[in-house]
Amino acid sequence: MKAYIEVRKDKTKKGYPIIIKVRYNDRAIAIGTGYYIDKLSYFNPTDSNNYLTKEVPDHKIKNLRLVEILNKVERYTIDYIPSHNKDIDLENKIKELVTGQEQEKEIKYFVNYLDDYVSLKTAKGTIAVYQDTKSQILKYDPYCTFKTMDRRWLTAFESWMLSRMKINSAGIHLRNIRAIFNYAIDEEITTLYPFRKFHIKKEETIKRSLSIDQLRLLKDYPVLGYQKKYRDLFMLIFYLIGINAADLFNITDINPDGRIEYYRAKTHKLYSIKVEPEALEIINRYKGNKYLLYVMDTYKNYKDFLHRMNENLQEIGEITYEEKMISGKRRKIKKAHPAFPGLSSYWARHTWATLAAELDIPKETISAALGHNIGSSVTSIYIDFDRKKIDDANRKVIDYLLGNG
Repeated sequence: MKAYIEVRKDKTKKGYPIIIKVRYNDRAIAIGTGYYIDKLSYFNPTDSNNYLTKEVPDHKIKNLRLVEILNKVERYTIDYIPSHNKDIDLENKIKELVTGQEQEKEIKYFVNYLDDYVSLKTAKGTIAVYQDTKSQILKYDPYCTFKTMDRRWLTAFESWMLSRMKINSAGIHLRNIRAIFNYAIDEEITTLYPFRKFHIKKEETIKRSLSIDQLRLLKDYPVLGYQKKYRDLFMLIFYLIGINAADLFNITDINPDGRIEYYRAKTHKLYSIKVEPEALEIINRYKGNKYLLYVMDTYKNYKDFLHRMNENLQEIGEITYEEKMISGKRRKIKKAHPAFPGLSSYWARHTWATLAAELDIPKETISAALGHNIGSSVTSIYIDFDRKKIDDANRKVIDYLLGNG
């Protein structure tokens, strides 16, 4: 890195401007000093103490000023190189040193770094979660930065969120913020980390699973006509070891060997499930054209169907009607008495795991069946061995439901 004085060739109305030029790597920064000379001969590039000759008015004062500027720039660059910090704008800082005026800087807020981090992600679900966190920050404090987001800020933000959402939902946003801080530290953007003494609260979630008796009741429950498909698809998810709806509705076919194989939307890992006869019967009943099931042929977004499915699952049960006066007229109002309060498609996954545990199926097999990593990444590649154990476990769980054996 080198700093030196140069006189530009183009002549201005004030004369020839004297500038500081700094070269580093493949870049060059040129900053005007505010000094001008009438003739090129008034500038002496070989004398570092007397750049300006005596013909220049106040040449001694101006020479002292130029030397002072160069020394400041050189001292700054010496400090800058070994402690490079991306928060520092080198060009703006040099302009400040040369002109003595603070430069306007483009401020980068926390949400801007969040966008940078999200741009590295590909999973739609992950991107959506971080975008939700961004929307919460924009509502609370859109101009926050790494410096302003200290432990006190986190505490206040948490309190603000808890007035609007549950503890675990707030915890998701705080963990996302923590991930951005870790990213920024790894990228040498900041050294600040307010989470050292900040504990993210967590609340035990209510167990979301059916007992074996409840599942048997649901399987054969005399549901209303429009509820049948939702109940059947719940059972299908159960028969397919609690497969995620995003994966199930995007599968196109069954392999010739009677298995469905896919890459999980959440983890992008290959997963394989043997289609048992009970599952195949339901699949054939709701078969789609382009997809294994009709859902994606009918709905552009599977989440719309899933939302409708969960609403209807929670209404399965006795239906009564109450007469009420509405706008001066007596009307019958439907009232549901849920047999399975809070039931949703995700309960199928928890229920499968719960029943598998009741059958003393090893935890390792249950975890592998649910798509969790078992041991190291090396042991996880023995997929054929895991498949046989998972297939046997699923058959045992289904037989337990059907009362076989």
